[in-house]
Amino acid sequence: MKNKMLGTGEKGYNPIRKMRVIISGLKYAFADFSVLYKSILSIILLIPVIIYNGWIDSSVVVLATSFMIASEMFNTAIEAICDYMQSEFDKKIGMIKDVAAAATAVAITAWIIVVSIELIELYQNIELFRGNYHL
Repeated sequence: MKNKMLGTGEKGYNPIRKMRVIISGLKYAFADFSVLYKSILSIILLIPVIIYNGWIDSSVVVLATSFMIASEMFNTAIEAICDYMQSEFDKKIGMIKDVAAAATAVAITAWIIVVSIELIELYQNIELFRGNYHL
């Protein structure tokens, strides 16, 4: 796709090429174990949340997971750019990487809070569900 500001790239929008780029980026992202296991945990949690807690809780889990994955992907991209630009130790590059890692930590903390709340609610709903049938 042509970059209007820089005047580089090819003319025209090609949605198939764009989808290939997206899929390639997702392959790189999910090759990272930290992204993969958090995504799997969220999917496993999402199934009972949909059944017992409803669509609003499910939406919150999806949003928190998406936020966490996107931040992990940005962190990985920033680290890769920094390593590409300066392969040797540089104090300024270290600061940039630290800020990117801190931003990811904020997203992961939000994800952990959402997942924890949903697990507690799920446990309470399952206990309530069990209690109704044991009367």
